[in-house]
This record gives sequence, structure tokens and C-alpha cells, in this order.
Amino acid sequence: MLIAGHENDPLIPGEELLALPGFWAAYLLWLAEGEDFEPEPALFGADGADADAAYGRLSDPAAWPVIRLPMQHGHSILIVHRNFTEDAGTDYYVAHPDWDRPRSLASIEGHFAGPGLAWRELLHVAQHPGDGPGITDPHARLLLLLPVLGDADLPADATAAVTGALAAIGTPSEATAALAEALLDHPFWDGETWYFEGAGSPLSGASTATHAGRVLLCGGAYSPRTVRFGLSPDQDARLAEALGTAG
Repeated sequence: MLIAGHENDPLIPGEELLALPGFWAAYLLWLAEGEDFEPEPALFGADGADADAAYGRLSDPAAWPVIRLPMQHGHSILIVHRNFTEDAGTDYYVAHPDWDRPRSLASIEGHFAGPGLAWRELLHVAQHPGDGPGITDPHARLLLLLPVLGDADLPADATAAVTGALAAIGTPSEATAALAEALLDHPFWDGETWYFEGAGSPLSGASTATHAGRVLLCGGAYSPRTVRFGLSPDQDARLAEALGTAG
């Protein structure tokens, strides 16, 4: 597997890891941790040994799993487990074969960068898989993208959507609601505002989007999406459709 910027890294397709009994605990347990909530693997329907085994596969320095989410118009989101011994983290990219390189959405590590998606984008990407290799199940896609979500304007039904996704992957019914709420309370950043270039910053009082772009920008200081991706107008328009913000 070859991704620009990772030419010398031991990347492998990682989609098969989702079938491991401890995958979801290994992937999401950290995200649910909070001052008043201490999640256990059992909340994801797994035991500690299963979670440890899955985490070992996700963090293997000799084989870095890449989980692909095909999107509309040939785009994809790439979740790269960057398993350097001294600089481990998880990088989230959006990519297209016609681009010179993937664009960063977020990085989950000690020096985090994000958020990478607004809720409306996450939900659209989850529910509209494209053609190509990778994960197409909407529930799994939603959960895979939760670590890069940061949105001050979450709708009232966001918790219900995450609860439904957790139920679909086999989370015990008595745990889904509390776990969904915990997963939406990101430990790295508070809810951030999103806006269209040309409408101005959310703090400016302007609210009407212009032709300047239909790909959202993030108001958070730590997000790679505080600026545009440097795409051509046609590429920008197609990405906006893939992210569900073109209309």
C-alpha cells in the first residue's frame, strides 16, 4: 500500500481488523474516558484480553494498519495508524487519486490536531459510501470517524445516531446511551464552529455563503481545516459534494 508521505512506512490494509472481537474497544475506549465516566471493554461487548489483542494489531510498529472509507466522486478517508516507537499516533486524511497528496483532517496523538469533521460532514460521509476498497457499512463508518468530530452545533439527534451505530456493532443495549454521550464529549477539543469561506468567521456576524467555496472551514485554532485544502475550484466543488456541503 502506498500513500504520499508514507512511502517508506510499512502500511497494510487494516479493514479486516474490524472483525476482531476487541476492535471497537481498542479503537474507541480512550475517546469515551472522562472525569465521571471510566469505560471498560465490556461496554463494547469485549473482554480485556480481546481489547489488548486488537490494540496490539493496531499499534504494531512492523505493520501500520490503514483503514479506508471510500467516499463519493472517488474520494476516500484514510485512517493511518502511525506506529513509530517514539512518535505514535493516528492520522486522518482525505484523499483523491487526482490530488498530488492526501490532505490532513486530524491527528490523534500527544500534540493533537483537529477537529477534522463537522457533524453534518461526518453523517453524510457515513451514510454515503463510494466505490472502492474499504469500509462501506454506515454504522461502522460513523464510529470510525468519531475521533475527528468537533462541532459546537450538534443536533439533538446526534446521541441517538451514535447509539444506533453502537447497537449495530453489538454493544450491550444497557450501555449504548451512556457510551454514546461519552464518545461525543471529545477529550482533546471542545465543540468548534464551522463556516463557509466568504461568509466570514462565525464571530464576524456574517452568515451567507458565497461562491468562494462550499467546503467548510473550522474555527478551532488546532484544526488543519482552518484554511482551504489548496484544491482547484472543480476539485473543491467535488469534495464539497462528497462531504455533503455542496447544496
